Amino acid sequence: MLDVDGVLTDDGFWWDGAGQELKRFCFLDVMGISRAGRAGLRFALCSGEDSAIVTRYAAKLAINDVYLGCKDKAAALRDFAARHDLALEAVAFMGNDVNDVEAMEIAGLAAVPADAHPSVARRAALVTKRAAGHGAVRELLDMLVPSINPS
Repeated sequence: MLDVDGVLTDDGFWWDGAGQELKRFCFLDVMGISRAGRAGLRFALCSGEDSAIVTRYAAKLAINDVYLGCKDKAAALRDFAARHDLALEAVAFMGNDVNDVEAMEIAGLAAVPADAHPSVARRAALVTKRAAGHGAVRELLDMLVPSINPS
């Protein structure tokens, strides 16, 4: 399960002249998710925002489990695990800020990008070398599923 803002994005956003919100995603992460999905991993996106951008990203990557406007990420993680008959210990969660801590505490693997809030990074089992929105998710996936990288 992946948080979106501050994990898949660099935690920033833009507004265009019409007031439309825009976010930047990283193709390293896109390729990692795509390859890990083909290798059998299931993915869920969990965002505190209710964003059409997240819905579009999920559709692009065929991620069916999407929790938008989510204020209780631990509950979302429990729901995802139950829906797929997974033990919580079998689910990794990558977050970056204080609203992710409860989900991190119940996940089998808690990971954060290099630029996560320091108080949250201290609680993670894994801190990537890459920053959010710059391949942090791919780095995690490369560790979890080494076969997704060509030799």
